[in-house]
Amino acid sequence: MIIRDAKISDIDNLSTLFNSYRVFYKKDSNLNIAKDFISCRIDIGDSKIYVCEVNKILTGFVQLYPLFSSTRVSKYWLLNDLFVDSSQRGKGYSKLLIKKAKELVLNTDACGMMLETDKTNTIGNSLYPNIGFKKNVLSNFYEWTPN
Repeated sequence: MIIRDAKISDIDNLSTLFNSYRVFYKKDSNLNIAKDFISCRIDIGDSKIYVCEVNKILTGFVQLYPLFSSTRVSKYWLLNDLFVDSSQRGKGYSKLLIKKAKELVLNTDACGMMLETDKTNTIGNSLYPNIGFKKNVLSNFYEWTPN
């Protein structure tokens, strides 16, 4: 098992995982949209994607986007996507993917990493505090979406 950078040759397998991730979050299954989106991220390089590979098969991924904190005058990473195939869960792959994400934070001299998960994501809400994430109860997060 290895955790490594995603590469263009991973697109087909990674797109399948990404599509499953979107379905987990109640989006319609659409492999073409998943493939286009992930291909664009890798081509442009505007996100950092690590994959978990077991016996030459991709079993999970984590995707992070760079942000900046003006008050901290530093880079800040958004852990936007974390997914492990349902047949591979319970083997510690999520923890290893997050460990790699933490290394990215340290290696880029970032001030931290944030994530958001659905309140109904019982696995995630159990995992994150156990690996060092703290719930931010001091801030309110708001969202605006155009029609």
